[in-house]
Amino acid sequence: MTARRQRGGRPRDSRVDDKILRTTRELIDEVGYPALTVDQVATRAGVGKAAIYRRYASKAEMAFVATMHEQPLPPFNGTGSLHGDLLTLVRTYHVRMATPAARQLTPALISELAGNPELDARFQDTFLAAEQACFAEIIEQAVARGELAGAVAPATAHLLLLGSLASALYILNLPVDDAMVTDLATAATAGITALADLHHRQPGGAAEPR
Repeated sequence: MTARRQRGGRPRDSRVDDKILRTTRELIDEVGYPALTVDQVATRAGVGKAAIYRRYASKAEMAFVATMHEQPLPPFNGTGSLHGDLLTLVRTYHVRMATPAARQLTPALISELAGNPELDARFQDTFLAAEQACFAEIIEQAVARGELAGAVAPATAHLLLLGSLASALYILNLPVDDAMVTDLATAATAGITALADLHHRQPGGAAEPR
C-alpha cells in the first residue's frame, strides 16, 4: 500500500482514496455531476465526510480528480514528427475532455480556481505540471530532430494546443470532431514552429523562458 499526502501534509490511506474516487465516478455516471453530493460519496464509500474534505477542497475538485486527473493516460510514444506528436496528444486529451462529466465539472472547477489560491496551486503543481512535462518532451525531441530552430516554453505550447481545445469545449461549446482536432494540431505546430524561429533570430538566440 502506498501512502499519499493529505492536504495538511499527513500521510493518508490509499485504500480510502481509491474508494472515494471509484465511488465518485460511479455516482457521476448514475446521477450526473450537478446532482452529485459529498454526502452521497461518503455514504456509499463508507467513509466520513471529514476524510473527503481532508483530501479535496470541494465537490468539483473531487470530481475532477476522479474523472480526469486519476485516470491514467496511455504511454506516449513519439511519432517521429512534431505534428504527429501533437495530433496524437490532442486526440488523447479530446477523448477525456469531451466526456459529459468533464463538460459539466470543468467549468465549475475553473470558477473555484479563480477564488482559491491553494486549490489553484495544487492544480498547477499536479495536473498542469504533468501535461506540460509531456509538451517539454515533445519539444525537446523536435529540436533534436531539427524540426524546431530552438526551444519553446512548454506552457506556451500547452496553451496553443490544449488551451484551444478547452476553449472550444467549455467556453464556445463547439461540436469538436476529429477534423477540428486535426486543425488544432496543425495550427499549434505552425505556431510553435514560428515561435522557435522567432526566438532563434533574436539577439543571442535566447529561447522563451520555461
